[in-house]
Amino acid sequence: MNWNEFDFWMFSAGLGMFLFGMYHLEDGLNGLAGNSFKKFLKNSTRTKWKGILSGTVVTAILQSSSLVTLLTLAFLSTGIISFQNSLGVVLGANLGTTVTAWLVASLGFKANIADFSFPFLTIGILSYLFMENRPFLKNMGAFLVGFGLLFLGLDYMKDSIEALAAHINLSEYAQFGLWVFLLIGLVITALIQSSSALIVIVLSALNAGIVDIYQSTSMVIGASIGTTSTLLLASINGTPDKKRLAWSNVIFKGVAGIATFLILHPMVNFTINTLNIKDPLMELVFLNTTINVIGIAIFYPFLIPFGNFMSGRFKDSSPSKKCIYITHVTPEVVDISLEALDKELRHIFKLTQDFILDVLFLKDQQRTGSIWLKVFGKGSDTLSKYHHLKIMEDEITDFYAQIQKQHLNQEESKLLTGHMGKIRALIDAAKNIKDIVPNIKEMKDSGKKLDRDILVKLQQFAVHKIEELDLYDKIPEQKKTLPYWQMEFGKFYEDLFSYFYEEVKNNTPHGALVSTISNAIKKTVSALESLALFVNEREKLLKLTVKQ
Repeated sequence: MNWNEFDFWMFSAGLGMFLFGMYHLEDGLNGLAGNSFKKFLKNSTRTKWKGILSGTVVTAILQSSSLVTLLTLAFLSTGIISFQNSLGVVLGANLGTTVTAWLVASLGFKANIADFSFPFLTIGILSYLFMENRPFLKNMGAFLVGFGLLFLGLDYMKDSIEALAAHINLSEYAQFGLWVFLLIGLVITALIQSSSALIVIVLSALNAGIVDIYQSTSMVIGASIGTTSTLLLASINGTPDKKRLAWSNVIFKGVAGIATFLILHPMVNFTINTLNIKDPLMELVFLNTTINVIGIAIFYPFLIPFGNFMSGRFKDSSPSKKCIYITHVTPEVVDISLEALDKELRHIFKLTQDFILDVLFLKDQQRTGSIWLKVFGKGSDTLSKYHHLKIMEDEITDFYAQIQKQHLNQEESKLLTGHMGKIRALIDAAKNIKDIVPNIKEMKDSGKKLDRDILVKLQQFAVHKIEELDLYDKIPEQKKTLPYWQMEFGKFYEDLFSYFYEEVKNNTPHGALVSTISNAIKKTVSALESLALFVNEREKLLKLTVKQ
């Protein structure tokens, strides 16, 4: 083999352009219709068959099985789809990636593709650079740049491999059997992290006559197995669901790859003799699609038992988390993460409401069962409940830091900042009410009329305002802004203190110290004000979400 005839840098530049083009193609399409595809996936994965179809369609358009798998994982983590149906999406995503090979085989070797790519690059680069304030045109520019680079890179790789074709002899490898080519495809794909790029290389080699149809198909089977390394590497420190999905993908592609490799010769002969496909390039992409179709046919009848089997694997060995909604959500999918964060904050809002009622000795009067019973499974002391809320705050702060590492747009940054303001408001409410636990107990146990009267007024006001805030949180159209709540709380505060001081001046007996009762009034009102701040901030962020 004369490697001096091989232009390594030309080939490397072509491969780099192809991969960079795929990145921009994915980025541009995601910007143009990312939310639409997410909604489509969300609404079209309720059954196994729909999951396969939606995974195929979205991956065929976005040309990124990794992105589709990531979205699927996000929906799985939030309970939108079942694990069995998520497996269907992964099977469909594997089939959807074959569209690139069809596109390249149909266009990439039939014309001067370098000239074909220049108009796309020119328009795309200009749009991407100078349309910063026009998101649609900027994303369209990214798409065109990706499309142009994809074919320009293909042209570079094709030319460099054609120059090598006359000087390469694969007989030294062929004597070991086709499994060597399968291994070559697997290793190269694992290294470059793109089965699409490897298939383009194989198509170029097949077009140049370096490999025959059997060898090239073996390499494509290897590439199909090798592409599982991307999700497998990403799952190393991931959640159990991420590990289950990654290893399910390995099993899918491994079994399908081995099965098709074992019937490789009859499968190739069938496409040539029965289907009469004479063009070797079209034959290869047809076989590439067939490999994934066979994988779907093998696993589709067993998705439910297989899903049940995988659900029992990779149990979470990390310390038990207190949060419910954000625990298994991957922060890479920002909008799903923000949605989970909002649900988590509403859950903490309920916990904080119950915490206030519990401290004021209202849990038995106000609700049939405290939400804390569901959390602890039994009654628990006040400090344990407060500690539980503080741990949830820490988990949310860690989750916030992970989301911050992603590429956020302006609206997402505002939503994230607003959510952190809301958790601080809730923890402030909990802290205020935790601080007066001994004050409230002293007033309750004193047996004096004034102490009981003040406590009853605090209880009645707290119940009324928590009910009102809860209703407003569900129906924000009532248009009660923060100044309204502040006026309500200020009036109650002044009226109650006036009543208290008037009674003290009249020498009405009281068991608790004046400072104790004063502190109970002040901290209870402050806790309710913090709840009102949470509700008001959430209503503003809901408007921002609608605008998105």
